[in-house]
Amino acid sequence: MLRVLIVEDDSAISNLIKMTLTAEHYSCTVANDGREGEEYLEKQDWDLVLLDLMLPHVSGYELLEYIRKLGFPVIIISAMNRVDDRIKGLRMGADDYISKPFQIAELVARVESVMRRTSKVVDKFVYGDITIDIMSRCVYKNGVDVKLTIKEFDLLETLLNNRNIALNRDYLYETVWLDEYEGQTRTLDNHIQRLRKKLGWEDKIQTVFRIGYRLSLPEQ
Repeated sequence: MLRVLIVEDDSAISNLIKMTLTAEHYSCTVANDGREGEEYLEKQDWDLVLLDLMLPHVSGYELLEYIRKLGFPVIIISAMNRVDDRIKGLRMGADDYISKPFQIAELVARVESVMRRTSKVVDKFVYGDITIDIMSRCVYKNGVDVKLTIKEFDLLETLLNNRNIALNRDYLYETVWLDEYEGQTRTLDNHIQRLRKKLGWEDKIQTVFRIGYRLSLPEQ
């Protein structure tokens, strides 16, 4: 059973998260402030840490630095939902960032996504005539090398790691480009269009109205 540490000072939120993830067969422990979270981090290894940023005694950002040294995957869950807050968290090494308030179903999907790419490392992904070698960052279509730019591959990897999840445009832009999303830019759209064409995935990389994009593939 995967072990999850929830560092959250709002008992209503931490209890909801614990109840939900326990029902999904995760083993959950709650730390009610930053100092208690630090103590739990020192005591044992964790498969995932869910981290609030505004914590008593020890801030979430301080804990994040410590967590990354330990190598535990971490998802930030915070009411600090400005773009620069999200960018800072991702740049400091968070695996994902969820803004409060959040839908509990989205939290479960995000947890599953991070667990897929950290607990079950897949070096190679094959779907139909497409082979994606994560380690070598190579993509093949019917055995022929598909030339992708660095950002095209980063975008593809992000979509793949979150397959079947609708991803916000700002999340994709901030994750791949590590920069603030500007609503007028066509950078993301152009990269999506090129990926669709190069892979022949016009029907797989789907536009989600008013949200962003989703890579729709069956689970393997």
